Amino acid sequence: MLFDFTEEQQMIRKAAKDFAVNECLPGVIERDERQQFPYDQVKKLASLGFMGMMVDPKYGGAGLDTVSYVLAMEEISKIDASVSVCMSVNNSLVCWGLEQYCTEEQKQKYLAPLARGIVNDKLFIGAFLLSEPEAGSDATSQRTTAIEMGDHYLLNGTKNWITNGGTASVYIVMAQTDAKKGSKGINALIVEKNWPGVTVGSKENKMGIRASDTHSIIFENVKVPKENRIGEDGFGFVFAMKALAGGRIGIAAQALGIAAGAYELALKYSQERYAFGKPINMHQAIQFKLADMATRIDASRLLCLKAAWDKDNNQDYSVSSSMAKVFSSETAMWATVEAVQIHGGYGYVKEYHVERLMRDAKITQIYEGTSEVQRMVISRAVIDH
Repeated sequence: MLFDFTEEQQMIRKAAKDFAVNECLPGVIERDERQQFPYDQVKKLASLGFMGMMVDPKYGGAGLDTVSYVLAMEEISKIDASVSVCMSVNNSLVCWGLEQYCTEEQKQKYLAPLARGIVNDKLFIGAFLLSEPEAGSDATSQRTTAIEMGDHYLLNGTKNWITNGGTASVYIVMAQTDAKKGSKGINALIVEKNWPGVTVGSKENKMGIRASDTHSIIFENVKVPKENRIGEDGFGFVFAMKALAGGRIGIAAQALGIAAGAYELALKYSQERYAFGKPINMHQAIQFKLADMATRIDASRLLCLKAAWDKDNNQDYSVSSSMAKVFSSETAMWATVEAVQIHGGYGYVKEYHVERLMRDAKITQIYEGTSEVQRMVISRAVIDH
Protein backbone atom coordinates (compact mmCIF):
# COMPACT_ATOMS: atom_id res chain seq x y z
CA MET A 1 0.00 0.00 0.00
CA LEU A 2 1.50 3.32 -1.12
CA PHE A 3 1.12 6.46 0.94
CA ASP A 4 3.13 8.81 -1.25
CA PHE A 5 1.49 11.60 -3.23
CA THR A 6 2.37 12.17 -6.85
CA GLU A 7 4.30 15.27 -7.85
CA GLU A 8 1.10 16.74 -9.29
CA GLN A 9 -0.84 16.10 -6.07
CA GLN A 10 1.92 17.75 -4.03
CA MET A 11 1.82 20.77 -6.34
CA ILE A 12 -1.95 21.04 -5.95
CA ARG A 13 -1.64 20.85 -2.17
CA LYS A 14 1.02 23.58 -2.11
CA ALA A 15 -0.97 25.81 -4.46
CA ALA A 16 -4.06 25.44 -2.23
CA LYS A 17 -2.04 26.15 0.91
CA ASP A 18 -0.45 29.25 -0.62
CA PHE A 19 -3.86 30.47 -1.78
CA ALA A 20 -5.38 29.95 1.67
CA VAL A 21 -2.58 31.81 3.47
CA ASN A 22 -2.18 34.65 0.97
CA GLU A 23 -5.77 35.16 -0.22
CA CYS A 24 -8.13 33.75 2.42
CA LEU A 25 -6.42 34.58 5.71
CA PRO A 26 -6.41 38.38 5.22
CA GLY A 27 -9.84 39.60 6.30
CA VAL A 28 -11.22 36.18 7.27
CA ILE A 29 -12.33 37.37 10.73
CA GLU A 30 -13.98 40.49 9.31
CA ARG A 31 -15.83 38.53 6.60
CA ASP A 32 -17.13 36.18 9.29
CA GLU A 33 -18.35 39.05 11.46
CA ARG A 34 -20.01 40.89 8.56
CA GLN A 35 -21.35 37.73 6.90
CA GLN A 36 -19.64 38.99 3.76
CA PHE A 37 -19.51 36.51 0.87
CA PRO A 38 -15.84 35.96 -0.17
CA TYR A 39 -16.50 36.95 -3.78
CA ASP A 40 -12.95 37.93 -4.68
CA GLN A 41 -11.48 34.83 -3.05
CA VAL A 42 -13.88 32.43 -4.79
CA LYS A 43 -13.42 34.18 -8.12
CA LYS A 44 -9.65 33.85 -7.85
CA LEU A 45 -10.10 30.22 -6.81
CA ALA A 46 -12.03 29.71 -10.04
CA SER A 47 -9.31 31.40 -12.09
CA LEU A 48 -6.83 28.88 -10.65
CA GLY A 49 -9.01 25.95 -11.72
CA PHE A 50 -10.24 24.90 -8.27
CA MET A 51 -14.00 25.20 -9.00
CA GLY A 52 -14.02 22.38 -11.55
CA MET A 53 -11.11 20.31 -10.33
CA MET A 54 -12.33 16.87 -11.40
CA VAL A 55 -14.11 17.91 -14.61
CA ASP A 56 -12.69 16.82 -17.97
CA PRO A 57 -10.60 19.63 -19.52
CA LYS A 58 -12.80 19.50 -22.64
CA TYR A 59 -15.54 21.01 -20.46
CA GLY A 60 -13.26 23.61 -18.90
CA GLY A 61 -12.21 21.58 -15.87
CA ALA A 62 -8.78 20.77 -14.45
CA GLY A 63 -9.07 17.00 -15.01
CA LEU A 64 -7.64 16.15 -11.59
CA ASP A 65 -8.36 13.20 -9.32
CA THR A 66 -10.39 13.14 -6.11
CA VAL A 67 -7.25 12.78 -3.96
CA SER A 68 -6.04 16.16 -5.26
CA TYR A 69 -9.46 17.58 -4.46
CA VAL A 70 -9.28 16.30 -0.87
CA LEU A 71 -5.80 17.77 -0.42
CA ALA A 72 -6.95 21.16 -1.71
CA MET A 73 -10.11 21.16 0.40
CA GLU A 74 -8.12 20.40 3.56
CA GLU A 75 -5.66 23.25 3.04
CA ILE A 76 -8.30 25.87 2.24
CA SER A 77 -10.54 24.70 5.11
CA LYS A 78 -7.71 25.18 7.60
CA ILE A 79 -8.08 28.92 6.99
CA ASP A 80 -11.61 29.63 5.71
CA ALA A 81 -14.40 27.05 5.63
CA SER A 82 -16.75 29.60 4.06
CA VAL A 83 -14.57 29.60 0.94
CA SER A 84 -14.10 25.83 0.93
CA VAL A 85 -17.83 25.05 1.15
CA CYS A 86 -18.44 27.13 -2.00
CA MET A 87 -15.74 25.10 -3.68
CA SER A 88 -17.16 21.81 -2.38
CA VAL A 89 -20.72 22.45 -3.58
CA ASN A 90 -19.64 23.53 -7.06
CA ASN A 91 -17.24 20.60 -7.47
CA SER A 92 -19.04 17.72 -5.76
CA LEU A 93 -22.75 18.42 -5.96
CA VAL A 94 -23.03 20.46 -9.14
CA CYS A 95 -20.24 19.75 -11.64
CA TRP A 96 -19.84 16.06 -10.84
CA GLY A 97 -23.53 15.29 -11.35
CA LEU A 98 -23.73 17.31 -14.55
CA GLU A 99 -20.70 15.55 -16.02
CA GLN A 100 -21.90 12.07 -15.04
CA TYR A 101 -25.56 12.26 -16.03
CA CYS A 102 -26.24 15.16 -18.39
CA THR A 103 -26.57 15.16 -22.16
CA GLU A 104 -23.82 16.64 -24.30
CA GLU A 105 -25.99 19.69 -24.95
CA GLN A 106 -26.53 20.23 -21.22
CA LYS A 107 -22.81 19.83 -20.55
CA GLN A 108 -21.87 22.42 -23.15
CA LYS A 109 -24.49 24.88 -21.92
CA TYR A 110 -24.08 24.49 -18.15
CA LEU A 111 -21.17 22.29 -17.11
CA ALA A 112 -18.51 24.12 -19.12
CA PRO A 113 -19.12 27.59 -17.60
CA LEU A 114 -19.66 26.14 -14.11
CA ALA A 115 -16.38 24.21 -14.27
CA ARG A 116 -14.52 27.35 -15.27
CA GLY A 117 -16.39 29.33 -12.62
CA ILE A 118 -16.12 32.62 -14.50
CA VAL A 119 -18.20 34.03 -17.37
CA ASN A 120 -17.61 37.53 -18.76
CA ASP A 121 -15.21 38.21 -15.89
CA LYS A 122 -17.94 37.49 -13.33
CA LEU A 123 -18.24 34.59 -10.91
CA PHE A 124 -20.43 31.79 -12.32
CA ILE A 125 -21.16 28.98 -9.85
CA GLY A 126 -23.95 26.55 -9.04
CA ALA A 127 -26.07 25.42 -6.10
CA PHE A 128 -27.72 22.13 -5.15
CA LEU A 129 -31.36 22.40 -4.03
CA LEU A 130 -32.64 19.38 -2.13
CA SER A 131 -33.52 20.43 1.45
CA GLU A 132 -36.92 21.92 2.23
CA PRO A 133 -38.61 23.25 5.37
CA GLU A 134 -40.29 19.83 5.79
CA ALA A 135 -37.71 17.63 4.05
CA GLY A 136 -34.23 17.47 5.54
CA SER A 137 -32.79 14.05 6.28
CA ASP A 138 -35.97 12.52 4.81
CA ALA A 139 -35.26 13.67 1.28
CA THR A 140 -38.12 11.60 -0.17
CA SER A 141 -40.66 14.01 1.35
CA GLN A 142 -40.29 16.63 -1.38
CA ARG A 143 -43.10 19.19 -1.46
CA THR A 144 -41.61 21.26 -4.26
CA THR A 145 -43.51 20.20 -7.38
CA ALA A 146 -42.60 20.09 -11.06
CA ILE A 147 -45.84 19.49 -12.93
CA GLU A 148 -45.43 18.26 -16.50
CA MET A 149 -46.96 20.72 -18.96
CA GLY A 150 -46.08 19.31 -22.36
CA ASP A 151 -42.77 20.81 -23.40
CA HIS A 152 -41.97 22.18 -19.92
CA TYR A 153 -42.41 21.68 -16.19
CA LEU A 154 -44.17 24.18 -13.93
CA LEU A 155 -42.02 24.47 -10.79
CA ASN A 156 -43.45 25.57 -7.44
CA GLY A 157 -42.10 25.33 -3.91
CA THR A 158 -39.45 26.44 -1.44
CA LYS A 159 -35.94 25.13 -0.82
CA ASN A 160 -33.88 26.12 2.18
CA TRP A 161 -30.34 25.95 3.60
CA ILE A 162 -29.02 26.51 0.07
CA THR A 163 -25.26 27.13 -0.01
CA ASN A 164 -24.32 29.61 -2.76
CA GLY A 165 -28.05 30.41 -2.94
CA GLY A 166 -27.73 34.13 -3.57
CA THR A 167 -24.56 34.06 -5.65
CA ALA A 168 -25.15 31.03 -7.86
CA SER A 169 -26.27 31.48 -11.46
CA VAL A 170 -27.54 27.91 -11.89
CA TYR A 171 -29.60 25.74 -9.56
CA ILE A 172 -29.90 21.94 -9.59
CA VAL A 173 -33.42 21.46 -8.20
CA MET A 174 -35.04 18.26 -6.94
CA ALA A 175 -38.83 18.35 -7.31
CA GLN A 176 -41.77 15.95 -7.15
CA THR A 177 -43.49 15.29 -10.48
CA ASP A 178 -45.62 12.31 -9.45
CA ALA A 179 -46.25 11.99 -5.70
CA LYS A 180 -47.90 8.58 -6.17
CA LYS A 181 -44.52 7.15 -7.18
CA GLY A 182 -42.74 8.42 -4.05
CA SER A 183 -38.99 8.72 -4.56
CA LYS A 184 -39.37 7.41 -8.12
CA GLY A 185 -41.52 10.42 -8.97
CA ILE A 186 -38.78 12.97 -8.23
CA ASN A 187 -36.93 14.76 -11.03
CA ALA A 188 -33.71 16.79 -11.07
CA LEU A 189 -34.01 20.01 -13.06
CA ILE A 190 -31.48 22.62 -14.16
CA VAL A 191 -32.90 26.06 -13.35
CA GLU A 192 -31.37 29.45 -14.07
CA LYS A 193 -31.64 31.99 -11.27
CA ASN A 194 -32.68 34.84 -13.54
CA TRP A 195 -35.78 33.05 -14.85
CA PRO A 196 -39.19 34.60 -14.04
CA GLY A 197 -40.69 33.26 -10.81
CA VAL A 198 -37.36 32.51 -9.07
CA THR A 199 -36.90 34.47 -5.84
CA VAL A 200 -33.91 34.44 -3.50
CA GLY A 201 -35.10 34.58 0.10
CA SER A 202 -33.41 36.25 3.05
CA LYS A 203 -29.89 35.26 4.02
CA GLU A 204 -29.61 32.94 7.01
CA ASN A 205 -27.92 34.35 10.12
CA LYS A 206 -25.77 31.35 10.97
CA MET A 207 -23.57 30.29 13.88
CA GLY A 208 -20.69 29.24 11.63
CA ILE A 209 -19.46 29.51 8.03
CA ARG A 210 -21.05 32.94 8.29
CA ALA A 211 -19.41 34.32 5.15
CA SER A 212 -20.91 31.57 2.99
CA ASP A 213 -24.05 32.43 1.08
CA THR A 214 -27.00 30.49 2.57
CA HIS A 215 -30.54 31.36 1.48
CA SER A 216 -34.00 29.97 0.93
CA ILE A 217 -35.03 29.85 -2.74
CA ILE A 218 -38.69 30.22 -3.75
CA PHE A 219 -40.20 29.06 -7.04
CA GLU A 220 -43.56 30.40 -8.23
CA ASN A 221 -44.82 29.00 -11.54
CA VAL A 222 -41.32 28.78 -12.99
CA LYS A 223 -41.31 27.32 -16.51
CA VAL A 224 -38.48 24.79 -16.82
CA PRO A 225 -37.91 23.42 -20.35
CA LYS A 226 -38.12 19.63 -20.64
CA GLU A 227 -34.59 19.57 -22.03
CA ASN A 228 -33.37 20.81 -18.62
CA ARG A 229 -34.34 17.59 -16.88
CA ILE A 230 -31.34 15.49 -15.81
CA GLY A 231 -31.65 11.86 -16.83
CA GLU A 232 -34.83 9.89 -17.38
CA ASP A 233 -38.17 10.76 -15.81
CA GLY A 234 -38.07 9.88 -12.10
CA PHE A 235 -34.27 9.81 -11.86
CA GLY A 236 -34.03 12.81 -9.52
CA PHE A 237 -33.81 11.03 -6.18
CA VAL A 238 -31.15 8.59 -7.38
CA PHE A 239 -29.26 11.53 -8.87
CA ALA A 240 -29.37 13.39 -5.54
CA MET A 241 -28.14 10.39 -3.55
CA LYS A 242 -25.29 9.75 -6.00
CA ALA A 243 -24.21 13.38 -5.83
CA LEU A 244 -24.38 13.45 -2.04
CA ALA A 245 -22.19 10.34 -1.74
CA GLY A 246 -19.41 12.22 -3.51
CA GLY A 247 -20.24 15.44 -1.71
CA ARG A 248 -19.55 13.75 1.60
CA ILE A 249 -15.93 13.34 0.58
CA GLY A 250 -15.69 17.09 0.13
CA ILE A 251 -17.32 17.85 3.49
CA ALA A 252 -15.19 15.19 5.21
CA ALA A 253 -12.12 16.95 3.80
CA GLN A 254 -13.52 20.28 4.96
CA ALA A 255 -13.98 18.91 8.48
CA LEU A 256 -10.46 17.48 8.36
CA GLY A 257 -9.12 20.88 7.40
CA ILE A 258 -10.99 22.65 10.19
CA ALA A 259 -9.62 20.16 12.73
CA ALA A 260 -6.08 20.38 11.34
CA GLY A 261 -6.21 24.17 11.27
CA ALA A 262 -7.29 24.29 14.90
CA TYR A 263 -4.59 21.79 15.87
CA GLU A 264 -1.84 23.79 14.15
CA LEU A 265 -2.94 26.97 15.93
CA ALA A 266 -3.10 25.17 19.29
CA LEU A 267 0.33 23.60 18.81
CA LYS A 268 1.87 26.97 17.96
CA TYR A 269 0.18 28.68 20.89
CA SER A 270 1.31 25.93 23.29
CA GLN A 271 4.92 26.57 22.28
CA GLU A 272 4.65 30.31 22.96
CA ARG A 273 2.47 30.44 26.07
CA TYR A 274 4.26 30.00 29.41
CA ALA A 275 2.71 28.80 32.65
CA PHE A 276 4.50 27.82 35.86
CA GLY A 277 7.85 28.72 34.37
CA LYS A 278 7.73 26.72 31.12
CA PRO A 279 5.85 26.47 27.80
CA ILE A 280 2.45 24.89 28.36
CA ASN A 281 3.28 22.12 25.89
CA MET A 282 5.77 20.89 28.49
CA HIS A 283 2.86 20.11 30.80
CA GLN A 284 1.49 16.60 30.37
CA ALA A 285 -2.13 17.79 30.38
CA ILE A 286 -1.47 19.76 27.18
CA GLN A 287 0.84 17.12 25.70
CA PHE A 288 -1.89 14.49 25.90
CA LYS A 289 -4.42 16.81 24.26
CA LEU A 290 -2.02 17.45 21.38
CA ALA A 291 -1.24 13.74 21.05
CA ASP A 292 -4.93 12.83 20.83
CA MET A 293 -5.59 15.64 18.35
CA ALA A 294 -2.72 14.57 16.09
CA THR A 295 -3.86 10.94 16.17
CA ARG A 296 -7.52 11.57 15.41
CA ILE A 297 -6.71 14.09 12.67
CA ASP A 298 -4.36 11.62 10.99
CA ALA A 299 -7.05 8.93 11.19
CA SER A 300 -9.53 11.35 9.61
CA ARG A 301 -7.09 12.14 6.84
CA LEU A 302 -6.61 8.44 6.05
CA LEU A 303 -10.38 7.89 5.90
CA CYS A 304 -10.79 10.87 3.55
CA LEU A 305 -8.02 9.64 1.27
CA LYS A 306 -9.45 6.10 1.29
CA ALA A 307 -12.84 7.41 0.16
CA ALA A 308 -11.15 9.52 -2.51
CA TRP A 309 -9.10 6.52 -3.68
CA ASP A 310 -12.27 4.41 -3.89
CA LYS A 311 -13.93 7.04 -6.07
CA ASP A 312 -10.90 7.45 -8.32
CA ASN A 313 -10.63 3.70 -8.79
CA ASN A 314 -14.31 3.15 -9.57
CA GLN A 315 -14.97 1.33 -6.30
CA ASP A 316 -18.19 1.71 -4.33
CA TYR A 317 -17.50 4.74 -2.13
CA SER A 318 -20.92 5.20 -0.52
CA VAL A 319 -19.79 3.61 2.76
CA SER A 320 -16.21 4.90 2.80
CA SER A 321 -17.44 8.46 2.19
CA SER A 322 -19.94 8.12 5.04
CA MET A 323 -17.21 6.77 7.34
CA ALA A 324 -14.92 9.63 6.38
CA LYS A 325 -17.63 12.24 6.95
CA VAL A 326 -18.95 11.01 10.29
CA PHE A 327 -15.48 10.49 11.77
CA SER A 328 -13.93 13.67 10.38
CA SER A 329 -16.85 15.90 11.33
CA GLU A 330 -16.93 14.60 14.90
CA THR A 331 -13.15 14.94 15.07
CA ALA A 332 -13.48 18.55 13.88
CA MET A 333 -15.99 19.38 16.60
CA TRP A 334 -13.93 17.70 19.31
CA ALA A 335 -10.56 19.05 18.13
CA THR A 336 -11.75 22.65 17.88
CA VAL A 337 -13.16 22.51 21.40
CA GLU A 338 -9.79 21.21 22.60
CA ALA A 339 -8.00 23.96 20.67
CA VAL A 340 -10.10 26.59 22.43
CA GLN A 341 -9.33 24.93 25.77
CA ILE A 342 -5.58 24.96 25.08
CA HIS A 343 -5.79 28.67 24.27
CA GLY A 344 -7.62 29.30 27.54
CA GLY A 345 -9.26 32.72 27.70
CA TYR A 346 -7.61 33.77 24.46
CA GLY A 347 -9.41 30.95 22.67
CA TYR A 348 -12.70 32.64 23.50
CA VAL A 349 -11.91 35.81 21.55
CA LYS A 350 -12.06 36.21 17.79
CA GLU A 351 -8.52 37.35 17.04
CA TYR A 352 -7.08 33.90 17.80
CA HIS A 353 -9.27 32.20 15.16
CA VAL A 354 -10.03 28.98 17.06
CA GLU A 355 -13.45 30.13 18.27
CA ARG A 356 -14.46 30.65 14.62
CA LEU A 357 -13.14 27.22 13.68
CA MET A 358 -15.19 25.73 16.52
CA ARG A 359 -18.34 27.42 15.21
CA ASP A 360 -17.55 26.34 11.65
CA ALA A 361 -16.98 22.72 12.71
CA LYS A 362 -20.53 22.13 13.92
CA ILE A 363 -22.19 22.32 10.51
CA THR A 364 -20.00 19.50 9.17
CA GLN A 365 -21.96 17.14 11.45
CA ILE A 366 -25.23 18.32 9.88
CA TYR A 367 -25.11 19.25 6.20
CA GLU A 368 -24.88 16.82 3.30
CA GLY A 369 -26.18 14.13 5.62
CA THR A 370 -26.17 14.30 9.42
CA SER A 371 -23.96 12.05 11.52
CA GLU A 372 -27.05 9.99 12.25
CA VAL A 373 -27.72 9.49 8.52
CA GLN A 374 -24.07 8.46 7.98
CA ARG A 375 -24.43 5.84 10.70
CA MET A 376 -27.57 4.56 8.99
CA VAL A 377 -25.64 4.12 5.74
CA ILE A 378 -22.71 2.41 7.48
CA SER A 379 -24.82 0.14 9.68
CA ARG A 380 -26.91 -1.08 6.75
CA ALA A 381 -23.74 -2.00 4.89
CA VAL A 382 -22.33 -3.77 7.94
CA ILE A 383 -25.53 -5.73 8.56
CA ASP A 384 -26.00 -6.67 4.89
CA HIS A 385 -22.37 -7.66 4.41
